[in-house]
Amino acid sequence: GSLITLSCLSHRVVCQVISSAVPADPAQDNGTSDSSWITRLENNYGFYIGLGLAVFSSFLIGSSVILKKKGLLRLVEKGGTRAGDGGHGYLKDWLWWAGLLT
Repeated sequence: GSLITLSCLSHRVVCQVISSAVPADPAQDNGTSDSSWITRLENNYGFYIGLGLAVFSSFLIGSSVILKKKGLLRLVEKGGTRAGDGGHGYLKDWLWWAGLLT
């Protein structure tokens, strides 16, 4: 058989290859198959799924900021103390909570 030398910082190992084994089905060597529907979906539509998720998350983040800002502006219009000045009236506003939860 062949000899292989492996070296680390403090150790040196010599291995002897006795025989080589070839898997019966190379597609099955990690327990999954290339014909699974998830693999086919990722190969065909992976880019579009990622793009759709990116656009959708940008929409959610933007709408969250807008809703929270509108809630804070409604508080100022009602004459409440601004959050920056120590007021906590925004916690009673449903629009601010809707922005926080999106």
